[in-house]
Amino acid sequence: QNGHCNVSTHDEHNKSLGQWVNNQRRSYKKNAMSSSCIEKLNSIGFTWDKQDHLWKDKFDELCAFKAQNGHCNVSTHDE
Repeated sequence: QNGHCNVSTHDEHNKSLGQWVNNQRRSYKKNAMSSSCIEKLNSIGFTWDKQDHLWKDKFDELCAFKAQNGHCNVSTHDE
């Protein structure tokens, strides 16, 4: 429905799912998750590290900007 696995704990319609997602990330970081659970979550494109995912998205945006403009001097005033 949403095309991603980043469910917010602040989403009133999916609050318990968001909490479950956060618990999965915590368990993964503590190496407290079975390999079968990891494989299942990986198979649906689960994002283990939200910050790393955001960094990659912005890096891809910067690469596209450079390809279009020939430089990486992005103005903070651009829309």
